[in-house]
Amino acid sequence: MDPIIQNISKHITLTPEEEQLFLSKTEIRHYKAKTMLHHAGQVCKESYFVNSGLIRSFNINDNIVEHVLSFACDGWWISDMYSLLSQKPGNLFIEVLEDSEVMVLSKENQDQLYLEIPKLERFFRILIENSLVANQERLMDNLSLTAEERFDKFCKRYPTLLQQVPQKQIASYIGVTPEFFSKMKARMLKK
Repeated sequence: MDPIIQNISKHITLTPEEEQLFLSKTEIRHYKAKTMLHHAGQVCKESYFVNSGLIRSFNINDNIVEHVLSFACDGWWISDMYSLLSQKPGNLFIEVLEDSEVMVLSKENQDQLYLEIPKLERFFRILIENSLVANQERLMDNLSLTAEERFDKFCKRYPTLLQQVPQKQIASYIGVTPEFFSKMKARMLKK
């Protein structure tokens, strides 16, 4: 079964005809590492499902410091949700971290699929709800947990990413500088 159909089937059931219609509205693309899929300031017109590879979303502040918002590996979706849903310029960059095969769903095709396969609205609502819950939990973690506790939680939640993602990006994700992250890891290893 196609990975994107497997992903959908976790939440809703499509008929074989609906599966084919859905797949006909997507496009498989291959990207090399360091490819930028989306730039801050642009209106996001696509969402991406990662068949294989690794992608991240991030923002760059006025001091030219990167803040990693999310990672997406095999079987995960990624987009600039604010921009995609509002159709206003977003503030995220989306970058391919390692060579990736991606299923691309345009906003236009997604909206058309809602009309042709109404239960897909339920699927995407569930994805958005899960994303909202994860972002709220991460925000609360950033407000209440120490950097070590946030890193420990990251390690438990995303064990495969530890070997795939550069340490400076993990540091950014948990909200610390690379220098602090390096010292913190050294302290943790001594314990």
